[in-house]
Amino acid sequence: MESIKKLFDSDHPAVGIAMTVLIIVLVLLCCMIIAKLIKRSVKKSSEEKEKIDPTVVPVLNTLISTLTFLAGAIVILQVLNIDTAGIFALVGAAGIAIGFALKDTLSNIAAGVMLLMIRPFRVGEAVEFGGTSGIVEEIRLFTTSLETFDGLAVTCPNNTVWSSNITNFSRNGTRRVSLIVGISYGDSIEKGLEVLMSIARAEGRFLHDPEPQVMVLEMADSSVNLQLRGWTTVSDYWDAIWDLNKKIKEEIEAAGLTIPFPQRDLHVISEK
Repeated sequence: MESIKKLFDSDHPAVGIAMTVLIIVLVLLCCMIIAKLIKRSVKKSSEEKEKIDPTVVPVLNTLISTLTFLAGAIVILQVLNIDTAGIFALVGAAGIAIGFALKDTLSNIAAGVMLLMIRPFRVGEAVEFGGTSGIVEEIRLFTTSLETFDGLAVTCPNNTVWSSNITNFSRNGTRRVSLIVGISYGDSIEKGLEVLMSIARAEGRFLHDPEPQVMVLEMADSSVNLQLRGWTTVSDYWDAIWDLNKKIKEEIEAAGLTIPFPQRDLHVISEK
């Protein structure tokens, strides 16, 4: 009994160590619980309209975890009676050195912050930058993830994304279909334009405002190139192009017009 009493005596070294370890464990558990609760709240808010954009959720989760455990680390240092002022000064000096060593990594973070602030694209939008195109899957603190149109997963450094020209195919909601067909120089241009306009008026996916247009685009080497233009929603864009390419060829040929192959006339002059 005497030994047990001494063990739980507040002056006993083992009790002090045990209490310190217990407090540290409790602080870490509290940090984990708090971070998890905040992340859950952020996720729930992102699922509700116009509260939190899903684009910023991964970055918010990273910042929440970092700040929560940083606060927990400060509490633990206080429990251990460690002078935090000296540590902060040391961390500040080390941070400068690390900043020079990891300037590329820090530039990715800065680019990620700019992407989240300006928002040239959001999760789920179709974009193209630096020769890479696809659907935005996630914007993290260092990288941006895409799923390409052929199903590949691509991860790009944020600095590469930010320093490239960014084309957003989804943002405006509509896109212009532009199809070119060449007819022979011996064919009637007016008849070709009538055929294209008839196809445009029959295309139900074309918007009425702006109205579809047909025009003579250019006098090419082997053909007179006509163009059909019409506006569709982003979701109908590719289906309209695929169907119209087939229909244009069939209707042009049915009208007695010719789609010529590229050709060149050679005149041979013989000298005696």
